[in-house]
Amino acid sequence: MPERQPTRRFETRKAAIVASAVGVLNRKGVRGMTLADVAASLDLVPTAVIYYFKNKEELAQACFLKAIDRFDQLLDAGATGHSAEERVGLFLKAYFDFKRQVVTGGAEPVAVFNDVRALNQPAVNDAYVAMFRKTRALLVGPETGRWTRTELNARAHLLISEVFWTVAWIYRHDAEDFGRIAGRVIAMTIDGLAAPDAAWAPIPLPASVVEGPDAANELFLRAATELINEEGYVGASVEKISARLNVTKGAFYHHHETKDELVIACFERTFQVMRAAIREAERVGKTGYQVLTTAASALVEYQMSGNARLLRTSALTSAPEAIQPRLLGEFDRISLRFASLIGDGIADGSIRPVDANLAAQMVTGMINASAELHFWTEAMTADAAVQTYVQPFFEGLLGA
Repeated sequence: MPERQPTRRFETRKAAIVASAVGVLNRKGVRGMTLADVAASLDLVPTAVIYYFKNKEELAQACFLKAIDRFDQLLDAGATGHSAEERVGLFLKAYFDFKRQVVTGGAEPVAVFNDVRALNQPAVNDAYVAMFRKTRALLVGPETGRWTRTELNARAHLLISEVFWTVAWIYRHDAEDFGRIAGRVIAMTIDGLAAPDAAWAPIPLPASVVEGPDAANELFLRAATELINEEGYVGASVEKISARLNVTKGAFYHHHETKDELVIACFERTFQVMRAAIREAERVGKTGYQVLTTAASALVEYQMSGNARLLRTSALTSAPEAIQPRLLGEFDRISLRFASLIGDGIADGSIRPVDANLAAQMVTGMINASAELHFWTEAMTADAAVQTYVQPFFEGLLGA
């Protein structure tokens, strides 16, 4: 007997559940989302959702696959260009137009990819890798044939990560301005921030500058940061943090009364490291451009060193909503510091006249995304990351 095909009503209800789940997933992450949350948003009982999706992992998979399908369409729009520069521009234009449609009600939102690795489902992983390869294909051409596969991967990661990062700042702008923003982001992506005659000369900072605070619980902060980056807030349980350090839960609670307290401490450690790098760069740099590239290079080297990492800003999406505003405010202040450095560079002629606020967000996004650079550039050293990832950001994605 042939298998019965789903009815239109079944597919409509299933699509509604996925659409509702996207909102919950984007607020709480994979680990924090529950079928009960999704059911409540649709005024259903949880068993009604289970009829369509047997567990939250299956539902999260549907959300991510839908998002990947949408990005595949945007990348296909970019692929129609005749040069790498044209393809990148068309992709970014298509993306910002899609975001405009979402805000104005012409398109449904899609899941953000901050927490995609926490799901670790083969179907999603394979689709995500295929999407990355499509992104990389935009950059392939006669003008970029000199790059190695590692260099190509680093730049593809930079491009797609800046697109993902827009969710952290685009909500501050009116939808009618998205076209103008797209133009500015395209220009900074293609041409970079450096003025035409600005030399690439970041100053190496002593490791002690960006090692973070010398605290008795530094090992806890490092272990928690790594787990939160990998699995999100909920996935980084007290048990997993303690197991990674081979200590008891009692030892954990000796240092921190609650997990939220530890998460806040992890973010504060990240803020301290970033501010320390900026202060030292300001002390030794001669121009706004040199200060900015010195700080950014030091922070990416820190991320790639393997000794300790900065907490990904995107980890905020799965942190408790009660602590998110305070932490987002801190990241906004870091971006304002970068905007100030960019303003200094524009004033002294070392940085092109750009939108300082947008550029600062792109700098923050580049540093944040370096936490995942090792997934696409196996065995890349910290020094190599500066040359193949940071320098193209500042001098232009298709240059150098």
